Amino acid sequence: MSSETNVTPAVPLSHQRDTRLRSKPPVWPLDSSSDAVPLPAKCDRHGRQGGVCCKELKDEDDRTLVDPDIVRDVVIGLSDGLTVPFALTAGLSSLGESRLVVLGGIAELIAGAISMGIGGFLASQAERDHYRFLKRHTSSRVLRSCEGEMEREVYAILGPAGVDERTSQAVTKCLRDVEYDTGVDGSSSPSSDEESQSQLLRWKSEVGLTHFLLKFGEGMEEVPTRRLYVSAITIGLGYLVGGIIPLAPYFFVTRAHVALLYSCLLTGLVLLVFGAIKARVTGAGNGAKGYLWGAVSTLLVGGAAAAAAYAIVALLEV
Repeated sequence: MSSETNVTPAVPLSHQRDTRLRSKPPVWPLDSSSDAVPLPAKCDRHGRQGGVCCKELKDEDDRTLVDPDIVRDVVIGLSDGLTVPFALTAGLSSLGESRLVVLGGIAELIAGAISMGIGGFLASQAERDHYRFLKRHTSSRVLRSCEGEMEREVYAILGPAGVDERTSQAVTKCLRDVEYDTGVDGSSSPSSDEESQSQLLRWKSEVGLTHFLLKFGEGMEEVPTRRLYVSAITIGLGYLVGGIIPLAPYFFVTRAHVALLYSCLLTGLVLLVFGAIKARVTGAGNGAKGYLWGAVSTLLVGGAAAAAAYAIVALLEV
């Protein structure tokens, strides 16, 4: 019996994407000496009614948030576009003529949009250059440091997350092997496998100990070149769109003081809507109270800036 048990064939798991096999539990050899359970067997879908995977379960709040970098640029552009031109037009309204307000507002709007776009481009470029400098510095430090020093740095990152020191040492070894273009067992990867080599070159900047230390130790990631232009265009257009709103009433009302009232109402309404939408897409607001606070706080910031500008110009005229 023992000899028959030792030669029991193992049934391999199927890797085919057949929907009929997804509802069946996986099979592995009964005489396996390893205590490790295959990963597909750890899913509770086999014991859950309907065979639904936990990844397919929905939360009560299933909002799809926008890319935080895009949201940040839109918030910067729109918030500045709504507050700065509004504060400028409110201050120029004390002069009494809508024509002067329109001329000054358009000049500031165009200059501000260009300036904000260039600022967004330069800020993203500086972030990218800073990351590349740290990447070169960290890569050199990894090459000249001993294994013990790297194990201490990795454990300083993984330890607070609950990873024990032994596991942290194994992670360090794997990351160092990838850093030196070697396999996990320390042997060099075969040069004859062109597909493996091309894949290695493709992901080299995203794997290894250097990338790990930068991403999880410093909280930094590579800024793609495309991000520079997207940031500049998003911030510039956001400022331009936001700045037209408080300036619009002055095109139709000749008296600046009357146009200021319409501008205040229109801008206040847009600030409320913008604040609520910002709380929604960023996930800051949960429920009506969160959206309300986002709307009111945005309105208070814009109103305070406009009131300060109007008061300063009024005092200078006295």
